[in-house]
Amino acid sequence: MGRGERGVVARLGALAAASPEGFSERVLERVGLARDRYAVVDHLSEPVYVAYDDAGVSFVRAVRHVGDAHAFERAFADHFGREVRRADALPPDVAAALRDGRARGVRLDLAGLSDFERSVLRKTLDIPRGEVRTYAWVAGEIGRPRAVRAVGSALGRNPVPILLPCHRVVRSDGSIGEYIAGAGMKRSLLAREGAPVDEVERLGRAGIRFLGSDTTHVFCVPSCRHARRVSPAHLVAFARADVPARRGYRPCRHCRPAPLATGG
Repeated sequence: MGRGERGVVARLGALAAASPEGFSERVLERVGLARDRYAVVDHLSEPVYVAYDDAGVSFVRAVRHVGDAHAFERAFADHFGREVRRADALPPDVAAALRDGRARGVRLDLAGLSDFERSVLRKTLDIPRGEVRTYAWVAGEIGRPRAVRAVGSALGRNPVPILLPCHRVVRSDGSIGEYIAGAGMKRSLLAREGAPVDEVERLGRAGIRFLGSDTTHVFCVPSCRHARRVSPAHLVAFARADVPARRGYRPCRHCRPAPLATGG
């Protein structure tokens, strides 16, 4: 649905605000613009609402966080300025993406977000399952290394969490950070993906941000699959990325460790 059509939908919805219940829905259906649907699906242990339209998935929220179906419909209307209708089931590709946590190839409707916000959210797709990266890493990857706080704000506006996995972004000190559906669900998602959250937090409390191998002279972020293969006898801990570089270590090509940034 293009911007012009969205504007028509919003104006029709406003005109029908004082009309009998269901009137605006019937009008939009008659003109072919009632395309927003949603379904409730069980994702892991957390049921979630998933809304979609012709452009793709547009809104995902945890049932526990939002409330009942009417509350979700109100939240959707507040966010988009239009109505959403209940569907029996999700499109098969969306259901599969939610089931396995791999959203590449699924169409997403990110209309209304800025270019910066879209670049931040799409960058989370580069974080592998079972691993985490920091806000500073995301900022550096999109070419805005000083925009760490803005990255956090963009992640907080994610309309389609889980599919755009902002839960895989943590603070530079290793702590789990905030999440749209609460820290409990974030921790649950990461644990089910196999991310070593407790170990990352433990290392963070000890001031360790990077791990290297004294045999390969490669250094990584602690959750990187390559760092986790190094035997304890050959692990070397670093507090900052400039230290291993001075000692002849090179950054891992898989996790691309970024320098520690304030506030990340």
